[in-house]
Amino acid sequence: MLLYSFPEGPVVVRNDRAVLLSGLTMDEIFRAEEPRELLEGALGGGVEVPMPDLGGLVPPPVGSQEIWAAGVTYFRSRAARMDESKDAGASVFYDRVYEAARPELFFKGTGRRARGHGGAVRARADSTWSVPEPELTLAVTAGGRVFGFTIGNDMSARDIEGDNPLYLPQAKVYRGSCAIGPAILVAETVPAETAIRMTIEREGVMVYDGETTVAQLKRTPEELAGWLFAENEFPDGALLLTGTGLVPPGKFTLSPGDVVSISIGGIGCLVNPVEA
Repeated sequence: MLLYSFPEGPVVVRNDRAVLLSGLTMDEIFRAEEPRELLEGALGGGVEVPMPDLGGLVPPPVGSQEIWAAGVTYFRSRAARMDESKDAGASVFYDRVYEAARPELFFKGTGRRARGHGGAVRARADSTWSVPEPELTLAVTAGGRVFGFTIGNDMSARDIEGDNPLYLPQAKVYRGSCAIGPAILVAETVPAETAIRMTIEREGVMVYDGETTVAQLKRTPEELAGWLFAENEFPDGALLLTGTGLVPPGKFTLSPGDVVSISIGGIGCLVNPVEA
């Protein structure tokens, strides 16, 4: 079951049928103890509509939820963060957090700030080394239960973060720094062999193509959600990016006009152009 969010209301796609649930909101779904049961019950009163057009803009599947992110949860991410910060003498911190019980968690944005499928993401104007980070993203109820999965693009200014770890909020949180979508896969789990792939096209030419699997994620979704909800509350639920296992090599940086495509098996493909 795939859950989309449109101005008319949530749309559920199942068995090649798309049903508009105009009597529900995304916030109500995230507040439910059992979102899947809520959606199943609402399908009977929904209206069948055309399948979502993924050739255009698709709003992010977010309501009032805060969007957070985890870092250094893949070995590749650990290596990249250590490399970018070595001149600042901070690489030891990323090595330690990779092995620590407590994960790195940081605020990423809100539903209003998030870009959806087809929406433009941005490289910071004051950054010379900006990259996209493809991430399996958790949909978490107000009670802290993971009920679904979507795709997130955690845009990052690696040079700013590498200068000083205290610059992390500026490197991670800015206009056009987060894309989510196109839909939430409502499911208890995703198989470990699920592929996460990212490509970057520049003027019609593929300049990056990488793939990893969910099996490479060091921490479980439940573990990450548990830390996020520890000593915190999210009345409307939350979305949590789980970290990246794909990082473009060397000093590769995004340019205006690039197109970033992130696909995760069972969920779909999140496509975003890069604007200046």
